[in-house]
Amino acid sequence: MAPRFGIEPVITEAAVSEANVELALGNRCISIGHKTRVTNATLLALSRAGVRYVSTRSIGYNHIDVEYAESVGIVVGNVAYSPDSVADYTLMLMLMVVRDAKSIVRRTDAHDYRLNEVRGKELRDLTVGVVGTGRIGAAVIDRLRGFGCRILAYDTRPGTSAEYVPLDELLRRSDIVSLHTPLTTDTYHLLDGRSIGLMKHGAFVINTGRGPLIDTEELVSALESGKLGGAALDVVEGEEGIFYADCRDKPLGNKPLLRLQQMPNALVSPHTAYYTDHALSDTIENTIINCLEFEKEKLAWTS
Repeated sequence: MAPRFGIEPVITEAAVSEANVELALGNRCISIGHKTRVTNATLLALSRAGVRYVSTRSIGYNHIDVEYAESVGIVVGNVAYSPDSVADYTLMLMLMVVRDAKSIVRRTDAHDYRLNEVRGKELRDLTVGVVGTGRIGAAVIDRLRGFGCRILAYDTRPGTSAEYVPLDELLRRSDIVSLHTPLTTDTYHLLDGRSIGLMKHGAFVINTGRGPLIDTEELVSALESGKLGGAALDVVEGEEGIFYADCRDKPLGNKPLLRLQQMPNALVSPHTAYYTDHALSDTIENTIINCLEFEKEKLAWTS
């Protein structure tokens, strides 16, 4: 896309760090990925190198200290991309977990073709609670309407025609709870032991937002005890350094993740819901536009 926008990017595979800050010398704007946390020391080094704008190729900011960045003279911007990628994936996970797809596929792969002991559920018979109704949450709600299920929603700023209720009420009434809220200090461990305890016996949890929205230890306990019927997670607490890497011959230090992957009623995928041609094109285009717009504004201020 660079020639279309008249720019010549310098690209490196490595995540931004103090070790490669020199690559940014002479550039006021950089674009970064979301897979690795940007340390404050790196932000300070970027500022000293002359960087004034960081465009993160993600919707979330939880990998970067935005306030510290501003304190050293760096503006941080995020990107918008097609919400359909994550919304489609969310519905896929929802359908898989209520139909016990993991166990069925595992048994079939082992040439066991008997019907599963667990019967599936139909979405039209269930109440789905959507937590966070921004662009992605709203797109999930649009898709759910086609299944005929009852939809509840929670957001501090309601923005759809769904039935909005307090969070505790949503947890008590929902058969499926799907998380689409940003990760902030207020939403960290949004689903903890207390809130999981409010949920229906046998309810399901879907998370395509951020891993730390859920207290993973409490989730594992609830799945093991049968309090929850299942979970489908595209993001997991402590995924950094594991997801996006080939760990087949490496020991994993994340014991809750290992336990989840062993469970027949827990589906885990490696933060891949956004990963479509359309969404990635949007992401790259918008990160370039972010940088160009910042430069344009700076020129306007100085002229």
